Amino acid sequence: MTYVTKQGLIDRFGERELIELTDRTNIPVSTIDDVVVERAIGDASAFADGYLKKVLNLPLPATPPVLEKAVADIARYYLHGKAADKDSPVSRAFSEAHSLLRDVSRGLVELTVDGQSPSAPGGSVQAAAPARIFSRDSLRHL
Repeated sequence: MTYVTKQGLIDRFGERELIELTDRTNIPVSTIDDVVVERAIGDASAFADGYLKKVLNLPLPATPPVLEKAVADIARYYLHGKAADKDSPVSRAFSEAHSLLRDVSRGLVELTVDGQSPSAPGGSVQAAAPARIFSRDSLRHL
């Protein structure tokens, strides 16, 4: 499941930036390379899924806005590639998104959509044990 769209990246980062990051031909009329954008979105979504599947049933019924932003920041980082230096805003946004996903997988942060949390995988924990052999009453006469 992808959590952000090409239009979502354009809305967040601007068309000019996506053209600069994806256009490999540099012809006079530059355009956004959809293949490059979709690969970055797919890779970023798969990265997020690796953390989310530990605590949520996938696919999610809807994408929480905070997850959309995190995946957009990760996709942008992937598009920048080696050009994203360690102290750049792009790298900092990637680090924040990565931290958010780690916190979600640890159960420290809960994702919500319209005030409701997506369901967690699995069911409730149940335990069964045999009846007690020794109790105060059974030991009282000894």
